[in-house]
Amino acid sequence: MTVEIDDRLAAAAFRRLVEHLRLRTDAQNVDLMGLAGFCRNCLADWVSEASEGAVDRDQAREAIYGMPQSEWKAKHQAPASPEQLARMDASVALNKKLRGQD
Repeated sequence: MTVEIDDRLAAAAFRRLVEHLRLRTDAQNVDLMGLAGFCRNCLADWVSEASEGAVDRDQAREAIYGMPQSEWKAKHQAPASPEQLARMDASVALNKKLRGQD
């Protein structure tokens, strides 16, 4: 049996996740993608998609990053290694397989 999470609780957990990601600038998006199959950009894209056009991609990313994405990248993003990129690619492929999109 799957327990449904009340929207109020889900919203509070989402806000805490966003706050956590803003604090953990050491957690690189490429590493998040490699380990969990999603990153800050994915989260922002999901917000934009859920808004049905009310929030565009750049607005959603600024909401997640707490600043324009380009500013965050300049301050916090390190170059990705070949190993990080390989893990990310494998994780993206796994996402597609799990969703039956391969």
